[in-house]
Order: sequence, then structure tokens, then C-alpha cells
Amino acid sequence: MSEMISTENILEEIDKNILLDRAMELKKKGYRFSQAHAAYIEGKFELSYSFTDYENLQLHTLRVVVDPEEVVMSITEIIPAAVFYENEMKELFGVKIQLISADLQNKLYRINVDTPLGPKKEEA
Repeated sequence: MSEMISTENILEEIDKNILLDRAMELKKKGYRFSQAHAAYIEGKFELSYSFTDYENLQLHTLRVVVDPEEVVMSITEIIPAAVFYENEMKELFGVKIQLISADLQNKLYRINVDTPLGPKKEEA
């Protein structure tokens, strides 16, 4: 399902199983990876991966919504620049991202709390 936010921006909510395929399609079309982030909302993770077509000044965001116990495959094999974003999602939110090319094993930040932005222990 794609939603036109403006003539320049598209938000596409997709299933986690096609994230790698869609990221590769956007890369092949000339889009460049811009950023990724996570949010924990109403008991689910919302993972957003944004790509930019600098020729048309269009932002295309892929959004994956998953339950906290679900595993999401990393896009770092095809988009190496996502490595720090995915490590951040994993460490700060507790997103289960599998096969990050350089998994920092929750050592990206010096924090004393496990997954401070993710679900509380009672929720998980």
C-alpha cells in the first residue's frame, strides 16, 4: 500500500519479508539510502527506511511494522550505510534484526539500560 504524502514523498508500508527486495529495487532505480529509524508505538515497532531520488527530489520511505518478538532481516548486505541505523534500532529499541553485516552486539552506545526506547519488561 503506497500513500502519496506530497508530490515528492511516498510512504510505503510493506511486509518485513519483502524489505530486502524493495530496498534492492529502489537502489536499482537510482535511489540513495538516506536514513532509517525505529519507533515503538502501541505495542509494535515501526521501522522506516528512507531513500532519496536526488534527480526528482523524491523521498521514498519503506515502513515495516512488526511485533517485538518478530525477527527482521538486515538490509546491510545491499545497503552497507544502514549498519549504524540497524545497530541503533537493535540496541535502543530491542528490534530483533538478524544478519547485520557489522553487528556491534549492543556496544554502539554507552548506556546502562537495555533497550531504553523499546517495550518495558512488563510489555514484552
